[in-house]
Amino acid sequence: MIRFNQFSLARGTKPLFDNTTFTLNPGEKAGLVGANGAGKSTLFAVLLGELHADGGDFSIPPTWRIAHVAQETPAVDKTALAYTLDGDAALRDIEARIAAASAAHDGAAEAEAHAAFADADGYTAPARAEALLLGLGFTLDQTREPVSSFSGGWRMRLNLAQALMCRSDLLLLDEPTNHLDLDAIVWLEDWLNRYAGTLIVISHDREFLDSVCNVTLHLEQQQIRRYGGNYSQFEVLRAQQIALQQSAYDKQQRTVAHLQSYINRFKAQATKARQAQSRVKALEKMELIAPAHVASPFTFEFRTPDSAPNPMMVMEGVRCGYHAEDGGEIPIVERVMLSIQNGQRIGLLGANGQGKSTLIKTLAGTLEPLSGHVREGKGLRIGYFAQHQLETLRPDDTPLQHLARLAPDTREQELRDFLGSFNFSGDMATAKIAPFSGGEKARLALALIIWQKPNLLLLDEPTNHLDLETRHALTMALAQFEGTLILVSHDRHLLRATTDQFMLVARHRLQEFDGDLDDYRDWLLQHAAEQRAALKANASGAPGASVDGTNGADSNVNRKEQRRLEAETRQKLAHLKKPLQGRIAKIEKEMDALNAEKATLDAFVADSASYEPEQKSKLTEAIRRQADVNARLDTLEAEWLETHEELEQIG
Repeated sequence: MIRFNQFSLARGTKPLFDNTTFTLNPGEKAGLVGANGAGKSTLFAVLLGELHADGGDFSIPPTWRIAHVAQETPAVDKTALAYTLDGDAALRDIEARIAAASAAHDGAAEAEAHAAFADADGYTAPARAEALLLGLGFTLDQTREPVSSFSGGWRMRLNLAQALMCRSDLLLLDEPTNHLDLDAIVWLEDWLNRYAGTLIVISHDREFLDSVCNVTLHLEQQQIRRYGGNYSQFEVLRAQQIALQQSAYDKQQRTVAHLQSYINRFKAQATKARQAQSRVKALEKMELIAPAHVASPFTFEFRTPDSAPNPMMVMEGVRCGYHAEDGGEIPIVERVMLSIQNGQRIGLLGANGQGKSTLIKTLAGTLEPLSGHVREGKGLRIGYFAQHQLETLRPDDTPLQHLARLAPDTREQELRDFLGSFNFSGDMATAKIAPFSGGEKARLALALIIWQKPNLLLLDEPTNHLDLETRHALTMALAQFEGTLILVSHDRHLLRATTDQFMLVARHRLQEFDGDLDDYRDWLLQHAAEQRAALKANASGAPGASVDGTNGADSNVNRKEQRRLEAETRQKLAHLKKPLQGRIAKIEKEMDALNAEKATLDAFVADSASYEPEQKSKLTEAIRRQADVNARLDTLEAEWLETHEELEQIG
């Protein structure tokens, strides 16, 4: 049992825990939630013995083995499989004993170590490690590749595999789904549901927490409060608790007002002085209930377009793609036939690397089509938000300067008023944007687009850097947008709330998708499973000799020709690899920012001040936005995996 009793801890001058008490029983699986800075990572450090209490005490069974995911991965030459096997430290110790006994020619010690190796299931360990890696999305060939050959995201998967390989009594996972695709997340959920030990997981993935956890530990106001149930159940219990607190607060305030009124009326009357004094004492002894407090919600709206051409744009036989360095063409989406009608609200679906962003760039005019015709309607005004939109901003300029470039003849006060509606007011409007957070820069980029009153919005992952509040505001604004919308997003809530039809980009084609997002999830799972099966079959069959009856020389010639063709193919596809790798880095950066945003919203919803009756609508919006962020994290993780799968296909 893990027990915290009157536990207190501060980091520097900031108290994180103050006389908090809770327990976690063996075998329970707990989701650890709370605002950024509330102390989630600090609690992990305490459990790992890296930090110690300033007051109170904390206990954990001394024999428990603790596994956690390392944050750094050394660029070693050992294979992914060997690196994963390192997670079973006990097994590695036995192997070291075998080697030492063998070197010392100590037959008895070596026999004893071999027996221990068998007892520790050492002979099945490579197969178990391989199963972990395959479940987390690695191919058989990749399990034999050196750790140093993998990108940062894949190294984090290796660290996760290593932690799962450990025969632990307590497993600590900090945002384990950040670098996983949907298939791997589903596999991990299944693995964790079968895990016999105690689990504590920090995650902003609501569906993941709901699937895995049966306890929720909520960090708020220097306290850790335990709730039975998964995250959704915690939200219900938390809302009920705060509603009761608010009701008790309102009732107490009426009592206080009544007592104070009596005191004010009769304290000067001799006949009532004693009764008035008794009420003063009652007020002094009363333990006041804290009310809730909520910050004003952030909202904005799109300006009404000046025109509404119909059709907005027509694409006929368009090939979307890139020009290679050698002058060749690299088509991504071919034979696109699309007529965009006024008022359409289209969500683009498809795995990363299939061409959604390429199609959006072609629609926006930032990428010329390789062939075909694109016709724009008269009066078309496009508002384009790219995945890497923030890079177009000038870090040494202010929000006011950015907007003034778009509207040089507009009065400064009007520009300031507009920026103020996006929470860039006062000194913030004239501050350089370099130190702004990713969410603040994304908000500015949206403001610049909205100022131009577009009638066709092309949004490619617009929520990557947005916090929950701004995501909800964007969702509400897009739902009321009077123009035409084409949206690429892994935020399922945003897609559901703002689009009414889906199109799928897959296998180099754009086609209607007949189904909803749940149907798409099923399709994605099936598609990913087929890809893994094909990769596994190819890996197992590649080294085999000729089986068609040809002699060895012919077989060698055929293999040489095959290798030559494969080399040519790799060379052509290598032109696609660099932008995909850059996209992966961007996704990882965006996920970090989004996780921080999610933590902020968790704190907002958990704040008892958020439940005042007059704040009911604001709280509802915050909870909705919380779901938006969870969905966005899911989609980013899926995007991350899909991009890696595309890299695998290219490689």
